[in-house]
Amino acid sequence: MTFKKINYKLFLFLFLISIFIMPFNAYAYTNKVILGGENVGIEVHSKGILVVGFYNVSTSSPGKDAGLQLGDLIVKIDDTAISTIADLTNYINDSSNKLTLTYQRGSKTYTTDLTLAYDDGIYKTGIYVKDSIIGIGTLTFINPVTSMYGALGHEIDESTTGMKFEIKDGKIFKSDVIDIKKSNRNDPGEKRANYYSNIEYGTILKNTEVGIFGKYIGDINNDKLIDVANTGEITTGEAYIYTVVSNSLIEKFKINILSINNNSIKNILFEVVDENLLNKTNGIVQGMSGSPIVQNGKLVGAVTHVVLDNPAKGYGILIENMLKETD
Repeated sequence: MTFKKINYKLFLFLFLISIFIMPFNAYAYTNKVILGGENVGIEVHSKGILVVGFYNVSTSSPGKDAGLQLGDLIVKIDDTAISTIADLTNYINDSSNKLTLTYQRGSKTYTTDLTLAYDDGIYKTGIYVKDSIIGIGTLTFINPVTSMYGALGHEIDESTTGMKFEIKDGKIFKSDVIDIKKSNRNDPGEKRANYYSNIEYGTILKNTEVGIFGKYIGDINNDKLIDVANTGEITTGEAYIYTVVSNSLIEKFKINILSINNNSIKNILFEVVDENLLNKTNGIVQGMSGSPIVQNGKLVGAVTHVVLDNPAKGYGILIENMLKETD
């Protein structure tokens, strides 16, 4: 009898503790942020050398013969860690015609022997590789207390393989929009931009399915402080996106939120109704990813995707899903 009473009290104590602790874990992020909308250049470097294609030397590819596949990440040659294409090139020039590669495929690590092909006085691997990606996107928010920022609203994928780019590090920097290729049905347009990689705005620490995140090192404008909406406050109807379509000017464009889905990364379905934006872009274009969505004076989400068969429509992510990555 005593044993049962002690367990009951212990259970009640743990239950009460969970009630008090769980809400703080769920809502640890800030309720006010600095509103984004700036066009930013993005540069990320991989944790190794990514295999993005193969080519034949004579009749076969040494890389394929070694069992390599698209998306494999080469991290070592003969037990020496490598992270750049220059590392690979230098190693080939200083080695014999056989290399032992360590590579990652998903969550597993493998080794294989790669026999180089000698052609026209050069040793060749038979693989196309990549160690970095550069592009543009839109800044969504900055936490005014921690200086952590969020951008894009989706992960950075490598275009050839379509796989998530596993990053070692990266940066965001100044970028101005110089032209717009308009979207058409099944042909998403894009912002065309100038890059100023020497003018850095922040580091990139994480590449996740809900965006990129890092430390903002540029000037922070506290005049752009905005409340963050809880998911329950967001409704269908009028809202606005903030983005750049010319130079570095952030503009406000009207949209209509059509539906809200809490069970998908594509949380918000919306339609552009602003004639000015439709005239300039025909709707959503590449480079708008991360553009803040504001409703009733509160930040509710960020633009993530265009609807391919109707580019006047797009998808967005709920801001709460992005803010959780800045805890």
